[in-house]
Amino acid sequence: MATLIDQDFFARLNELNVKFAASVPATMGRLRDVRVRFAPDSPDKALVGELHQMLHTIAGSAATFGFRVLGQQARQLEQRLRVLMAFDTVQAQDWENWMVCLDEYVAWAETNPKADQYP
Repeated sequence: MATLIDQDFFARLNELNVKFAASVPATMGRLRDVRVRFAPDSPDKALVGELHQMLHTIAGSAATFGFRVLGQQARQLEQRLRVLMAFDTVQAQDWENWMVCLDEYVAWAETNPKADQYP
């Protein structure tokens, strides 16, 4: 027996795609805001957690809505962040190196978040 397709499924999915696309600039703005408050020489654990959560959310949902590369790059940043989070002590230069990558990601995402390549 064939499974009936919910007639409204694709319309709802499209609405969610549009909603996700519209949320990208605000999400990048929040990443940028947290980054500005981040002190590499004495990172606030709450800010680190906030960055991790935002990147995790982007990584988990972006591809679903057609932002495959945006999600992949968020996942890479998230994984690198988790490595830094695993250590009791992290040099300021290591945090700064990670932040440069975050800055590049945000700048790229603000320009064309649906691009199929990341520089």
